[in-house]
Amino acid sequence: MTQHTGVANSRQLRPALLFLLVAVTAAARTSLAAQQVQQRVVRDLSFEGNRAIDDYTLSTAIATSASSWAARYWWVRWIGLGEKRYLDELELRRDVVRLILLYRQSGYMNAVVDTVVRRTARDAFVRFRIHEGEPVRVARFDLLGLASVLDTAALRHDLPLHIGDPFNRFLYQASSDTVHSRLRNLGFPYADVYRSFQAEGERRRAEVALEGVPGRRMRIGAVEIEGLRDVDTATVRRILPIRPGGVYRQSQLYRSQRELYGLGVFRSANVLLVDSLPGSAGDSTVRILVQVEEGPRHRVRVGTGYGSVECFRLQAGWGANNFLGGARALDITGRLSKLGAGFPADAGFRNTLCRALRTDPTSDTLDYSLGVTLQQPAFPGVRQATALGVFVERRSELRAYTRQAVGFNLGVIFNARGGLPLSLGYGYSVGRTTALPAVYCSIFRACADSDQVFLANRRTFAALTATVVRDRVNSPLDPTAGSVVTATLMHSSRVVGSDPFYEFNRGELEIARYHPIGRRAVFAWRVRSGTILPQKITLSGQSANFVPPEQRFYGGGPNSVRGYGRNELGPRVWVTSDTARLDSVALARGDTLYQDARTVPTGGNSAFVLNAELRLPSPVFPQRMRLGLFVDVGQVWERGEELVSVKGVRVTPGVGVRFATPLGPVRLDVAYNGYAPESGPLLFQTDSTITRIHCTSSGQCDRYPKNPRTPDGFFRRLVLQFAVGQAF
Repeated sequence: MTQHTGVANSRQLRPALLFLLVAVTAAARTSLAAQQVQQRVVRDLSFEGNRAIDDYTLSTAIATSASSWAARYWWVRWIGLGEKRYLDELELRRDVVRLILLYRQSGYMNAVVDTVVRRTARDAFVRFRIHEGEPVRVARFDLLGLASVLDTAALRHDLPLHIGDPFNRFLYQASSDTVHSRLRNLGFPYADVYRSFQAEGERRRAEVALEGVPGRRMRIGAVEIEGLRDVDTATVRRILPIRPGGVYRQSQLYRSQRELYGLGVFRSANVLLVDSLPGSAGDSTVRILVQVEEGPRHRVRVGTGYGSVECFRLQAGWGANNFLGGARALDITGRLSKLGAGFPADAGFRNTLCRALRTDPTSDTLDYSLGVTLQQPAFPGVRQATALGVFVERRSELRAYTRQAVGFNLGVIFNARGGLPLSLGYGYSVGRTTALPAVYCSIFRACADSDQVFLANRRTFAALTATVVRDRVNSPLDPTAGSVVTATLMHSSRVVGSDPFYEFNRGELEIARYHPIGRRAVFAWRVRSGTILPQKITLSGQSANFVPPEQRFYGGGPNSVRGYGRNELGPRVWVTSDTARLDSVALARGDTLYQDARTVPTGGNSAFVLNAELRLPSPVFPQRMRLGLFVDVGQVWERGEELVSVKGVRVTPGVGVRFATPLGPVRLDVAYNGYAPESGPLLFQTDSTITRIHCTSSGQCDRYPKNPRTPDGFFRRLVLQFAVGQAF
């Protein structure tokens, strides 16, 4: 029986392996010095027989690597693109030892590694053959000296290494680090953890132990702050979660650092334990040092961009850090969009670069916004943050509505930098929302000019909004793991200062989850749903559920169901000016089609969207480009107008490419839509009137078209979407 024993800070490698590494290196150098070896391009690198350790981990542990995709496969490598990596015979021999060491550190003491190399005049094809053997498993795991300060039963469950697992030295070290971290977060800053083990190779069993020496429990003594220039010390002390007299916790130091960065006024922040020794026998406090470096007082932002719906856009901003002291932040932002398509900057781009706006009457004028926001951290309490903003804006939604307003927003975030922040906001604005006449006539039964003018009058809109966000993703721009849950409730009524016509309750829930697959692939999914409970209004003697057009749900677009263009999914109305086909004989023949019939989205009061996407590395330029396979499911409904059913849900699959940029991925998606256009009310519109047609004397109206048909040909059913950032 062979027995191996190790303790903390002792040798981790057996002398035989070190001798083997030296011998292989010396032999390889002698061999290579004796003959001139022509460099060969590594066209393929593979592993065979590995089950405990995946290919990616093995490939990162060795020096030999395969050439890039474009330089490996014969049908593309003749172009000469792609990075070529050459075979180093010396490093190849070392790689065998590296893999053996990796396996032994992972608990596989009897692993055997061999190489099979096929060489041609210019190329090399490398395969590592691995026989892992049976691992040495943990038969006993003792936790010593911890019972008085930790729940050892719960601790065992949280450790990376468990009884029955292969004796992986990396997980053993991680378990020691876990215990050490727990002790530091319980007030023991000078705790030590010692490791000891006995591994028996022939019996394939190991007995391991972790012995904790907590030392003395410490409390926070003095908290010293260095580096302040303009920000006052009292503000920083108020922000810090550490307080003199509190129990020392390592996690509180990290959290204090995050809080300081969250203020936005510091270029760097560091919170550390100064005392390296406990001091005298009666000293039970430690000293904390906060080191900060303030950033620039002012910041300027300028940006421009292009979008198919916004045409060209320009945005700029100016900000002041520590405005009037107290770590306040003042931010002024401005934005112009539809440059080149709307008055007074119309350059005729609606017929060229911005063709999506060609038939949109809401895009005849520039959209703009100007806002001033003042943010105050740690107000009214330490865990809160308050923001006050005023704004003026003109914004339009494609073929739906235009909103012009001036107002203010007041918001308070509770648990501002915690794991579950709650935002309470109040918004008040005075303005008008102008929808297309077809929307007023179809949804609100306001076909008369006087009724439409009445709905478009200037009104006050006020709302209370509550939002809860649980954010657990690893990246805000391109997440690959974690989840985000967002719930929003909005209430608008006369009680909060709104116009009597703006009374409704609106709720939304969104859940997104990201599952890493292997090292570089991600499976992501999102569910989003919402509903609106409106009040009824009476116009021209008819009752209708009124929700402002800007608060309704719209579907379709690059971040919704991608098989539909922006606002093309859900309730709609058809509009025609073709008077030649309005005779009763033509209508009696069945489904009359109008050559000039166009659709106008009306939005809905209920919505549901489900997105599922598999994101994979591209075989070409995998560091910069990724592929996406997705399926989008969803629909928007008008409750009360139509029966909500599964049959109305639309499913559109597709593929896409993502290019990595500093602003996030630039995305190009192509989705397949095999559905016929959705039917809706048919309206006849002239310059002065709009009426609903295909109606009987009893008031029953048919939907148009009666028998919708899918577009002819595969390519006509494809929808192209372009956007910056992931869909979710």
